[in-house]
Amino acid sequence: MTGKVQKKRDDLRVRLIDLAEERIKTGGISAVRARDLAKEAGCAVGAIYNVFGDMNDLIMAVNARTFKRVGAQVSAAVEAEPPGHPVKTMIAMSHAYLHFARDNTPAWRTLFDLEVSTEEAVPAWYLEELQKVFSLIADPLTRIFPDMPAADVALMTRGLFSAVHGIVLLGLEKRISAVPVDQLEHMITLVFSHLTSTPSEK
Repeated sequence: MTGKVQKKRDDLRVRLIDLAEERIKTGGISAVRARDLAKEAGCAVGAIYNVFGDMNDLIMAVNARTFKRVGAQVSAAVEAEPPGHPVKTMIAMSHAYLHFARDNTPAWRTLFDLEVSTEEAVPAWYLEELQKVFSLIADPLTRIFPDMPAADVALMTRGLFSAVHGIVLLGLEKRISAVPVDQLEHMITLVFSHLTSTPSEK
């Protein structure tokens, strides 16, 4: 009997994540409402909170899937680049990130609209998905700067991610400080070509 109850609970969990993901893909985080999800899933509102601690937990589960999608698109860009050119690889990765954000804006925005910080009890699996994205950046960065201490590589990885994310965010939101979307790829290329240059290349 316990096994049947657990399976029913697991099935409801997957169903809720699927429904929330579809809502987020089209409407972002504001489209995820407990009452609407319960109606679509055919369950009571309280059943959602028997499966997830709160709505943030549900949205994090969707975000984990989104991180996987980002990682897959970025990884595909890496594989398409010839080996031995880490700067070009990082540029290709950044362009892939831009394309994902442009083509999946509501889901991409939800990754950052969710109010979660490392000071809270963030699930380990969630941090692992985020770390996978960072590791894609750290690998070519280590090849560009082989003598850089690991701690500095970690900081620069996050710094470069923040730089690209800022460019993409401002561009897609058409802020006054941004450049037109059709120029974002060139802007990213310029930034990486100069920020990742070694002293001998300058």
